[in-house]
Amino acid sequence: MAILPLVIAPDERLLKPSKNIEKVTDDVRAFIRDMFDTMYAHQGIGLAAVQVGVHHNIIVVDVAQREGAHEPLAFINPEIISSSEDDSVFKEGCLSFPDQFSDVTRPASITVRYLNEQGVEKTLEADGILATCLQHEIDHTKGIVFVDHISKMKRDMILRKLIKAKRLGLISEYPENEDKAAL
Repeated sequence: MAILPLVIAPDERLLKPSKNIEKVTDDVRAFIRDMFDTMYAHQGIGLAAVQVGVHHNIIVVDVAQREGAHEPLAFINPEIISSSEDDSVFKEGCLSFPDQFSDVTRPASITVRYLNEQGVEKTLEADGILATCLQHEIDHTKGIVFVDHISKMKRDMILRKLIKAKRLGLISEYPENEDKAAL
């Protein structure tokens, strides 16, 4: 079990797209376990590898965490292959944007294609909070953060708060000069 340090915004590494995993190995599976440990330790419901300094296309989610249960799902190389025309709005937060929240509009339902932890291609249809969480985390793999979906004024306000919190030492941040090695 390892709890990995989080990359906290604003940090340019969060804006860098991730690379696909070529082969699902024991190292990839061990990293996924560490991602779950990190997400649970910070009481999150989703985490992308880039948020712990690894630019690989891996996300983990567990929306049951909100209810005190566990239904962990790992997605390797996830991609949205269809989305509804209907939208939904959720108040989103992000482990890389501590204590910052804003309403974000996204498609209400999606279909995701991905590899599971055994390297088998799967598809998953999702709606509600699971669809929102998956879209949020898949955005991370593309270098998109949730504040990119809100007004410039709200985004700037959130970023100013985080810069001030970092400067005052209220947020411990991931070392700026470190980018984790490839899996």
